[in-house]
Amino acid sequence: MAMPSADEILSEIRTWVEVESPTMDAGAVNRMMDMVTAEFKAMGTATQRIPGTGGRADHVSVSSPWGGDEKGILVLSHLDTVHPVGTIEELPYRVEGDKAYGPGIYDMKGGAVLGLTAYRTLVEEGKTTPLPIRFLFVSDEEVGSTTSRRHIEAAGENAKYVLVTEPARDGGKIVTGRQGSARFVMTTHGRPSHSGARHKDGRSAILEMAKQIVEIESKTDYDRNFTVNVGKIEGGTAENVIPEHCRASLDFRFRNREVGEEMIAWVKGLQSFDPDVAFTVEGGLSRPPFEKTPAIEELFSHAKGLAREIGFELVDSYTGGGSDGNFLADRLPVLDGLGVDGEGAHTLHEHLLISSLVPRMTLMRRLFETLQ
Repeated sequence: MAMPSADEILSEIRTWVEVESPTMDAGAVNRMMDMVTAEFKAMGTATQRIPGTGGRADHVSVSSPWGGDEKGILVLSHLDTVHPVGTIEELPYRVEGDKAYGPGIYDMKGGAVLGLTAYRTLVEEGKTTPLPIRFLFVSDEEVGSTTSRRHIEAAGENAKYVLVTEPARDGGKIVTGRQGSARFVMTTHGRPSHSGARHKDGRSAILEMAKQIVEIESKTDYDRNFTVNVGKIEGGTAENVIPEHCRASLDFRFRNREVGEEMIAWVKGLQSFDPDVAFTVEGGLSRPPFEKTPAIEELFSHAKGLAREIGFELVDSYTGGGSDGNFLADRLPVLDGLGVDGEGAHTLHEHLLISSLVPRMTLMRRLFETLQ
């Protein structure tokens, strides 16, 4: 088995990291999609470009030349990052000991390269696998996969297993469960008036929103694994005007589908405290919870045995953040967090651990070779 070195893998990761690709810049993300497409075409592998919609970049689907239409292994990766163009100046690619830094290097360009590299080693050796291997690279995971979700779900229809190249957690742990999420936009519409001369005539949209926020935030319940966050609020026109408009964004996280559905119905049924102020809630479920099923446990146990053969201990974990694996975990065995080890996702100290590259790429290859 001819395996690339950590330095060889890291060199390709560096190339990807230095092509910045924030979700909101479709042109930048498409440059990454161009690179991925070229890599697979060079291996003689069929690719399909899926045009982006709603101002988002394209997605790329890849299919191994073996296996035909048989249900196979679906590898999910995203090439968008949260870092705006120019972050490379603040967080330049650099190596310090076992750590390699750069925007998106951990979440998740490092993991995406591991999946591609594992596949390439098979192609270069002229080997096939018991099941066909298909990749889906999406462009908008960091904003909820709003344009890619239907393509992810469609790809899942022809999959037997799903491997997600999101980064490892807490020292190399694989992910076998994630919280579900729901997103909402709340708006209030009051009655403007001069805050001095006609104060009593006004109806404050901000005051109404404040009351709603206090009520909604009080629903966080750690015992039920349900949390609420009002992450952004804006409104009003001037200090001396009773505010007519206010808008706020709301995020729910939940471990259990029934709890999530209950609280989604509750927030959508809220009424205004002040009948003279209109209050609306728009939104809903963005990612269903990723719950550990017996099929996922069986897949994890298989991966754990492979990791032991390679020379490291694989431990699973549950995390609060969502991924594209959430869309398929209720119907398919999904393993997430198969990417690089490291930390600092979405920060200016984002980095991977170089020592994790070869073992985790080898695990990916062994999964390709042994799943059937």
